[in-house]
Amino acid sequence: MPTIRRPAVAGMFYPGSPQELRSTVEELLRDAPAPGGPMPKAVIAPHAGYVYSGPTAAAAFQSLAGRPIERAIILGPAHRVPVRGLALSGADAFATPLGNVPVDTAAARQVSGLPQVTTFPEAHAHEHSLEVELPFLQVLFPEAWVLPVVVGDAEGEEVAEVLDLLWGGPETAVVISSDLSHYLPYDVARRVDRETADEILALEGPLHSRQACGAYPINGLLVAARARGMAPRLLDLRNSGDTAGDRGRVVGYGAFAFSEAG
Repeated sequence: MPTIRRPAVAGMFYPGSPQELRSTVEELLRDAPAPGGPMPKAVIAPHAGYVYSGPTAAAAFQSLAGRPIERAIILGPAHRVPVRGLALSGADAFATPLGNVPVDTAAARQVSGLPQVTTFPEAHAHEHSLEVELPFLQVLFPEAWVLPVVVGDAEGEEVAEVLDLLWGGPETAVVISSDLSHYLPYDVARRVDRETADEILALEGPLHSRQACGAYPINGLLVAARARGMAPRLLDLRNSGDTAGDRGRVVGYGAFAFSEAG
């Protein structure tokens, strides 16, 4: 019997109705900027509720449109369960209201022997940072497989080692799930997030968790990007005060695309 990781935040972070969810994602993608520039290998996308971060997430995923993607490696931070290193789910598929997304279990076995990688279903059970990215992939790449990985306390080199093993070719995309600053006043957040964006675009780091809740997976991508001579570009930068939130305490969102040299 296949093991299915059930949705934890459907109806909260995104619509629970299949029809409404598909319509919402399609509208967000339709309103996102058309893909331009080199085809990305990796993106950074936010993971808040769609009413807050959906337009920024759509900008990241729309940049992948047209690529022959068969597999997405999704790395997101641990919000609910402390994790040392990187945690696999042990599941055969992840469910959303749009259906089941098959997990690349062969890829999971490929990295499971690394000392920093464990199989820890509890880290995935209620984690939203990976789940909210899946409907975008389901709409754009309905046949794609995924490998969702929760990243806890891990060095950038440890994360990069996993990415290197799973890098693949044009059939594989890397999705890093992260919001930026949390609960700062609007103008302060704009300045702080701009500084963080500049650091990412310069392939500098490591980032601190105060800058991005997904600092650990981002740091792994930055290590891999530096080694591979990748070129990052900013697709969108805003915060919840720009979308549906109070400007007294906002959460920042950035969309970034990373293209391989040549």
